[in-house]
Amino acid sequence: MSFSQKIKIWAVQIRAPFLLLAIVLVLLGGATAWHDQVFNGWRFCLTMLGVVLAHVAVNLFNEVSDYRTGIDFHTKRTPFSGGSGNLQKGLTSLRAVRMAAGGSLLAAFAIGFYLSWAVGWVLMVYMVIGGLAIVFYTSHLARWLMGELVAGLCLGTLVVLGTYYAQAGILSPGVIWVSIPPGILTGLLLLLNEFPDVEADRRGGRRNLVIMLGWKRAAGVYTVALAAGYLLLALGIILGRVPITVLLAGLTLPLAGQAAFRAWKYGDCREKMTPALGANVGVVLGTNLLLAAAYMLR
Repeated sequence: MSFSQKIKIWAVQIRAPFLLLAIVLVLLGGATAWHDQVFNGWRFCLTMLGVVLAHVAVNLFNEVSDYRTGIDFHTKRTPFSGGSGNLQKGLTSLRAVRMAAGGSLLAAFAIGFYLSWAVGWVLMVYMVIGGLAIVFYTSHLARWLMGELVAGLCLGTLVVLGTYYAQAGILSPGVIWVSIPPGILTGLLLLLNEFPDVEADRRGGRRNLVIMLGWKRAAGVYTVALAAGYLLLALGIILGRVPITVLLAGLTLPLAGQAAFRAWKYGDCREKMTPALGANVGVVLGTNLLLAAAYMLR
């Protein structure tokens, strides 16, 4: 096997396209720091690397767990859900994936430790919460009906807050406010991606909102939470917590409407739900990116 082939295999293994979420969240945290004139380029770059490595660890630990429980043997993969399939095809080994996951997490922790030393040890709180979530997500949290909440907190809100704190050493009321919708969106990204995998997840012992509520009620939760995210941004503008340029985030409303409509109507049909999953990815990445742009337009 050539080196380029190995690179392609591992790019699939770490779910490289999914790492865009970590990138846009750090961009948002950095943009808010730039807006508040506390931006530090060196710390921003380190934060970006650390968060991406932590996300790689999340993806790899999830692959290991879903292989062991047999979940990924029963899922029908879509471009947005169902795992990479590399372990099932024998393209990578369980030992190699486990080592890569541990190595990525240790590297992320080392970067976080340096930033905590340089800026403030409050950052360690974010690291500990995130590290525990990474290690115990698939083995415990996803089985305790906490998957969507923890994902939204750790790969949404805390990334934005942690990035800002790494620049400024403090948190502003504005960044706290604007960090909440990205957390909601990350939780909803996971929620909608659970629709096609509901039977495999049930067999593997997971408990999530789709399994507990059924797809119709879960679609209702998705729609209400999605609307709440946009309303929070609008309320933030009214109260002066966020700049008026945050209105840019409203450009993703058509995609949000498409995703919500398909979830309501086709939540039990994998083929017809796939466009909804794609629209949802566009909502999450697009909204975070537009929020970052909004803070750069000061």
